[in-house]
Amino acid sequence: MQQGRAQFQQIAGICSLPPKVRVLRCDCRQKFICTEGNAISFLLTAFFAADLLNIIEQTGWVARGVLALLLFFSVISWGMIFQKMGVFGRVRRESEQFLRIFRATKGVANPQALASAGSPFANVYAAGFRELQNQMTPGTGNPTGPRLKSLQAVTVNMQIASAEEVRRVEKGMTWLATTGSVTPFIGLFGTVWGIIDAFSGLGSAGSASLRAVAPGISEALVTTAAGLFTAIPAVIFYNQFLGNIRDLAQRLDTFALEVTAQIEKAIN
Repeated sequence: MQQGRAQFQQIAGICSLPPKVRVLRCDCRQKFICTEGNAISFLLTAFFAADLLNIIEQTGWVARGVLALLLFFSVISWGMIFQKMGVFGRVRRESEQFLRIFRATKGVANPQALASAGSPFANVYAAGFRELQNQMTPGTGNPTGPRLKSLQAVTVNMQIASAEEVRRVEKGMTWLATTGSVTPFIGLFGTVWGIIDAFSGLGSAGSASLRAVAPGISEALVTTAAGLFTAIPAVIFYNQFLGNIRDLAQRLDTFALEVTAQIEKAIN
């Protein structure tokens, strides 16, 4: 009760101060809390890093090889993840810009007049526009002027371009799938080897002591954790990117039908 009353009096005293002094005192207190929290986080990180280094120093060459292989998979996977995040972000921005200009334009316009050619929608539209130009070019044996021979051919060209764009975006997804499915088993191999090493140390010591089995058990746990640490982000981002690719493929197919309808309205 007295502690609560003292806290209330302290808060009331702070609230009774002038606004500038009150803000200054609160800011100083918040900075002190943030500084203390950062120091604690740094100490905990340094402690766990030093402890992990000690464990790795006690592991054998097989476990170190497993950890090096998992580190290789992890570095390549994170590089692929960041690269894919940049690709999908760029595709999203350029596609929104292209669709906004395309839907605001009446008729069938030149692709170069709509937006940059980096968007998958722009490439699909350019493929259909090229086929439309080839069919509408007047020939020597056509006295009636240019006419569209096959609207289905325009749609097929856009669908082929759509499939090419999806394949281009899908590059690198195989590595993420392989990382998510293989690295847990690589870590499991290190786990089994660590357990074998633990039993071997137990047999060499001749007694069931913790000192005899500790290196092998720590080796097994470290490789297991490393395998999971490598596989989990790869699986998460693989599923996310796969959903983005499916959404892009569906939108490209819908856009091809939209362009076909636009061409049909323009020529009739």
